[in-house]
Amino acid sequence: MKWERLISDRRLGLEEFHDKDKQIRSDFQRDYDRMIFSSPFRRLQNKTQVFPLPGSIFVHNRLTHSLEVATVGRSISREVLLRLDENGVPREQLRIMSHIPDIVSTACLCHDLGNPPFGHSGEKTISTWFSEGPGKDLQNLLEPSQWNDLINFEGNANSFRLLTHEFVGRRKGGYAMTYSTLGTLVKYPWTSEHAGNKGKFGFFTSEEETYRKIADNLGIPELSPGLFARHPLVYLMEAADDICYQIMDIEDAHRLGILSLSEATEYLLDFFDSERKGKLKRGMGYLADPNEKIGYLRSSVIGAMVEGCADVYVSRLDEMLEGKAIGPLVELLEPRMKDAYSKCAEMAYDRIYCAPYVVDVDLAGNKIISNLLDVLMDAVLHPDKNYSQLLLSKFPKQYDINAPTIYGKIQSVLDHVSGMTDVYALDLYRKLNGHSLPGV
Repeated sequence: MKWERLISDRRLGLEEFHDKDKQIRSDFQRDYDRMIFSSPFRRLQNKTQVFPLPGSIFVHNRLTHSLEVATVGRSISREVLLRLDENGVPREQLRIMSHIPDIVSTACLCHDLGNPPFGHSGEKTISTWFSEGPGKDLQNLLEPSQWNDLINFEGNANSFRLLTHEFVGRRKGGYAMTYSTLGTLVKYPWTSEHAGNKGKFGFFTSEEETYRKIADNLGIPELSPGLFARHPLVYLMEAADDICYQIMDIEDAHRLGILSLSEATEYLLDFFDSERKGKLKRGMGYLADPNEKIGYLRSSVIGAMVEGCADVYVSRLDEMLEGKAIGPLVELLEPRMKDAYSKCAEMAYDRIYCAPYVVDVDLAGNKIISNLLDVLMDAVLHPDKNYSQLLLSKFPKQYDINAPTIYGKIQSVLDHVSGMTDVYALDLYRKLNGHSLPGV
């Protein structure tokens, strides 16, 4: 792969209007701004990250997480460019690559747009509604590839759909993002038929041709039918996300009392050698507030991981450009940092993701999403029923409930449900079950 093709400001759906006139903002900066002002991005503030949406104690939601990932993604990108400059990469090549921080930070903003309400359990609930629930009856009405999309419902693939699909009343190309931003967003550039045991894939059957068009333009090779190489910038977006969710979850767990000050401190100090630990402990001594102490360590860990991931990226860049899969950058860090990260991940699985706060959201979210799918799917697939007609009159017009195929009708429901905030999903659930009435 060549950077001259990998970095393209051509916009999806607006190819015929492409021009090279210089603007105050580059097209990649326009992508970033477009997302900041978009409705799907604003809705992230009412979507659960890990812990329930906060009351008196602040924890991260999808919006704050995405902003932090974008910031870290930009920092890693700048560190990469600095190292490439120091390594003697030609100026003309660096000029082309100068857009990388804007491309990566925008992809980071977008990476969670397609996640349904109630955290990652929402994805699982949608998948199992088809594989274990009422949706099983629909399998014989669908193509195998379409069925794979549904039983492996993926927020990453849904993000790509949200940005590229021409919803009813919308323009061709969806949000008309640049090819490079869209290529960098697709973390798993293959179809659901390659999802494997982890159920990860990057685009639904309905968007496969769109991704092929983007990959062809950017020079991303198809390694086997339906399985593409990653855009090299995907690794930077992935690293930023890995850093933020793992390290910020420790800070949130401390704020909620799941981890004590000493426990959180120990996990974060493990990233450093003895000399740096001593300096950090002295720095903590100037802070009286326990939350500030952890915030200080958290920022130090992120800074160290940013530099470490930039080092790994530059050292493995040739392999990425050849289309080889090298694995997440955080798994290629030097041993001490990698081990510290692994310990945090193991602890998070045992104590954070299984905490009562989190399980309560999973249980409630499963009930709410399953019920909404029961009711909305029946209405869309059987529109002649009296109740269906009442319900469909309230269906957002942008979702194509009159799609010509069963798969398209199903997707209209999933578009609606996955776009809901936690609060909206709960409110609609209450109304449809007669637990809430307007003005009562």
